[in-house]
Amino acid sequence: MDNVLCPKCKSDLTYPDQKLMVCSQCFHEWNPEEEIVETPASDKVLDSNGVELKDGDTVIVIKDLPVKGSSKPVKVGTKAKNIKLVDGDHNIMCKIDGFGAMGLKSEFVKKA
Repeated sequence: MDNVLCPKCKSDLTYPDQKLMVCSQCFHEWNPEEEIVETPASDKVLDSNGVELKDGDTVIVIKDLPVKGSSKPVKVGTKAKNIKLVDGDHNIMCKIDGFGAMGLKSEFVKKA
């Protein structure tokens, strides 16, 4: 049996459910007969306000974020300059003063 890749997370752990396919990893549902090419839109990284982010942008953290291995969080209003966009769950790589290099999720920042 050929596994169909999820168009959202690219997982091969999918299964049919009536006329739809369902991804068991991200729970995305789609109709394989209606193949919509979303590659340009899916490559965009949007901030919490829906503004497109690009490499080199400056972003501001919109909520306190706990940092693994640290007793203090990244505070609201902290700026991260010269970001780099990467694939994955934490799709922003940056350096924050006092913390060093770290990954952030785009949903918790806004473009400065």
